[in-house]
Amino acid sequence: MPSGHLARRGCGENGQVLVGLPPVVSPATRFLLLGSFPGAASLRAGQYYAHPRNQFWPLVGALLGEDLVALDYAQRLERLRQRGLGLWDVYAACEREGSLDSAIRQPQPNDLAALVAGLPRLRGIAHNGGESARAMRVTRALGLPVFRLPSTSPANASWSFERKRAAWAEAFAATGLIP
Repeated sequence: MPSGHLARRGCGENGQVLVGLPPVVSPATRFLLLGSFPGAASLRAGQYYAHPRNQFWPLVGALLGEDLVALDYAQRLERLRQRGLGLWDVYAACEREGSLDSAIRQPQPNDLAALVAGLPRLRGIAHNGGESARAMRVTRALGLPVFRLPSTSPANASWSFERKRAAWAEAFAATGLIP
């Protein structure tokens, strides 16, 4: 199991506090995509958006004109870094049974201000879904454009892939990632 994803303390699922994944950024990061907290499949795999029905990788790939799904995880992350995209979550740790954001308890926030301070080329921040968007007061205070995007989670079945793609495309275009 990848290190740092499950810590045996507190009272999360099976008596565990769940610990999130590290940020995926580089000095070239221009746009930071923030989720809420990795789902169970992502924590088990030690990979962002590992659930096979999550539309994150197909959606971002479609926007960038690359088949990210066909790449292994390390290659996906390298492509994001090359294109100026960063990934992280608003919560560093929490208690939660299952994967639903509505089940998150005792969330511990990541230090978004410290991360952003180390990204000199950053031009915008986007929240992937409603739970992540609860931190918009924090991200707006960082002085950058902030976007609320529809969740790529399979739980957000009310939005079609094309509708999500259109909403995400606006944010990508506003920060200069796509024309």
